Amino acid sequence: MTRPIQEDKYLAAFGKRMAVIRRERGLTQEQLADKIGLHADTVRTIEQGRRWVRLTTLHKFAKGLDVSIDELFKGLK
Repeated sequence: MTRPIQEDKYLAAFGKRMAVIRRERGLTQEQLADKIGLHADTVRTIEQGRRWVRLTTLHKFAKGLDVSIDELFKGLK
């Protein structure tokens, strides 16, 4: 099943935002994954914009990156 182009752009923008925050925290994908109890492939596919983030996973990312959930979406259109 193909996602709409708008959705793909949003997922890609969210993934890029996640990667920027992770790098600002000095973490690799593997380190973040270990910190929040996920597989590195999950972090990778989310950052690549190829996977939706479940609410529980979104919460884990925010806690692991020490940011609010709002901060994860900051600047996305």
